[in-house]
Amino acid sequence: MKAFGKILGLFILGLLLIIVALGFALTHLFDPNDYKDEIRKLVRDRAHVELTLNGDIGWSLFPWLGLELHDASIATLTEPSKPFADLQMLGLSVRVLPLLRKEVQMSDVRVEGLNLMLTRDKNGHGNWEDIGKTPATSANPTQPSVAAQPPIEPAPAQSEKTWQPLKLDIDSLTVNNARVDFNDMHNARQFTAESIQLSTGPVHNATDIPIKLTAFLSTNQPVVRTKTELTGKLRFDRALKRYQLDDMRFSGEAAGDPLQGKTLTFSAQGQLLADLSANVAEWTNLKLSANQLRALGELHVRDLDNAPQLSGGISIAQFNVREFLDSIGQTAPTLGDNSLTRLEMVSRIAATQNSVSLDDLTLRVDDSTFTGRVAVEDFAKQSLRLQLKADTFDADRYRPPQSDQAKAAGAARKTEVQSTEANALAAADTSPLPVQPTQGAWSDAKLLPLERMRTLDVDADLSFGKLTVEKLAIQNAALKTSALDGVVNLDSLRGDLYNGNFEIKGNLDVRPEIPLASVQTRITRVPVERFIQSQGTTPPLRGLLTLNSDVRAKGNSQKALVESLNGTAGFTLNDGVLVNANLEQQLCRGISVLNRKTLSGDPRGKDTPFQQLNGNLVFRNGVASNPDLKVRTPGMTVNGDGDIDLRVMGMNYRVGVIIEGDKSDMPDPACQVNPRFVGIEWPILCRGPLELGAKACRLDNEGIGKVAAKLATDRIGDKIDEKLGDKVSPELKDAIKGLFKR
Repeated sequence: MKAFGKILGLFILGLLLIIVALGFALTHLFDPNDYKDEIRKLVRDRAHVELTLNGDIGWSLFPWLGLELHDASIATLTEPSKPFADLQMLGLSVRVLPLLRKEVQMSDVRVEGLNLMLTRDKNGHGNWEDIGKTPATSANPTQPSVAAQPPIEPAPAQSEKTWQPLKLDIDSLTVNNARVDFNDMHNARQFTAESIQLSTGPVHNATDIPIKLTAFLSTNQPVVRTKTELTGKLRFDRALKRYQLDDMRFSGEAAGDPLQGKTLTFSAQGQLLADLSANVAEWTNLKLSANQLRALGELHVRDLDNAPQLSGGISIAQFNVREFLDSIGQTAPTLGDNSLTRLEMVSRIAATQNSVSLDDLTLRVDDSTFTGRVAVEDFAKQSLRLQLKADTFDADRYRPPQSDQAKAAGAARKTEVQSTEANALAAADTSPLPVQPTQGAWSDAKLLPLERMRTLDVDADLSFGKLTVEKLAIQNAALKTSALDGVVNLDSLRGDLYNGNFEIKGNLDVRPEIPLASVQTRITRVPVERFIQSQGTTPPLRGLLTLNSDVRAKGNSQKALVESLNGTAGFTLNDGVLVNANLEQQLCRGISVLNRKTLSGDPRGKDTPFQQLNGNLVFRNGVASNPDLKVRTPGMTVNGDGDIDLRVMGMNYRVGVIIEGDKSDMPDPACQVNPRFVGIEWPILCRGPLELGAKACRLDNEGIGKVAAKLATDRIGDKIDEKLGDKVSPELKDAIKGLFKR
């Protein structure tokens, strides 16, 4: 028995010596470089690619199956003279015996100088699409074509066996100085990844594999060059189809034409997971940075194999938008100088291939906080949906600066008004009436991006605790609007304004070349001086305005809209005051002239209060006609008939004042109203810039003369009645009075 064991041992030792001797003989006596042509033919027939071996082939057989290629390239059979890949050196070794157990155990794998050249021609065909394909040849008429031959049925398997993936065991993988070039001739675009360096630790299934990848990326449209680095721990389980990248950090710097000479420093961190068996993926502990921008969050994707759906959350720390845009060479939007200095956001996010939504959104912009939802329901249609609430928002802060043309027009008008005002004296002035203004008050700069608005699909529901527009502080403002197919509907814009309230409805049709607008307005007891102050002018009157209007206009500038304004309006002004104009004093001066007396007292005040002012307006091409102005003050009633030319913000009014009697406790003797003056309509003319208010009003001297003549005739008639009494017939007295009237 011992002898048998000894013989068996010697036999096995002999076999090992024979195997070693054969391996030595094969590796030293057999040179694969002598069979390059056969190797190329084998690769061409089996893999359908053209392999070129310019360098030597090194190899080993046992216990490692080693291969080392130098200066090799691969091309497709359709273009064998144009390689799509070449390398300087590829070195790898595989243990022989583990291959029998479907295990791949490799030593260090090294790739040096790999160049991958991908090209898409002008017809959109890529050279990589020809890999493994044989070139088309004319069919041999004597032989049936391959397509005409019946398919070969595979032999039935002896037994069904579950496929088991190969087990990988690699000491390390190193790629040095690799390069990838992509040339898209169809779109004249190029992409390059160069100086690619990849290194890993031991590669094993279901274990953490340290990796590091660096590369320089560049494109030509636009010209951008980026330095990148990726580090992390890769873990994969091929049986479970589960892949992880833990402690991932992708960072780098970018420069190029879009950055205008500036540099973008960026990084992305977190834990990545892709579970292909469950068709889910996620990015947790997400951290993003780009210069001053910092963000945290997490993202989850499901249904990877069908219609991927993304969900998660994101938080952006406060940053200065203007400084961030400047740091990446971008110009901030042409808004107010003090806008977009602070922005931060927290939101849930959901997205599909066609939509994205920000839910439970909290957005802080400068001094405003918005909460609600923002969504794009269809990318193709750009369907925007807004449901937001804001604590406060100053819209004037985000208005673009006034154009140079508008500034020039405003300066010209201001100069004209100042010149007119300098010539207009106080209320007691006897100077001529100011002339009508001629300078336009409105800009002809374009207001709306019509082409963009014609494609809008918007549904917005906004509310504000406080909204400032045109310097008007609106409380509890609410806006509901929609836009579709070139028609913008303002369903409602309402709010409280200085203890009053308002509501505006309307629509804007931007489908025609010249847009058409229609607006209905309701204003209830809002201080009128606030509206006038919002236009940067001094209010000529104060009071609580109630107005209802229905107007139409067309155009895409302030000037065009005002010049085409048509419609109607009715207004009432309660508790009003005419500022810097004592109409009573002017009337007293006129009465004193008629009484042939001199005023002894000083003016009692500089303003004229009135209890009510009402009337109706008819707009015709920017001119508002007001034929029925009614004003009531203590002891006086005013009737007005005139126009307000909104195109130049000028007025031209004829006002009649009916004196009901001096109601003051201590009337000026020179201003005492004779009973025969009661009911007389005293004429006043107002003409000039609207900003002047009552400073542009003067007594109508011609009208005063007519009043005086009428009063003189009435007085003569009274004398005739007194002298003649009942001595003559009434017919004779009327005839005598008629002579004096003539």
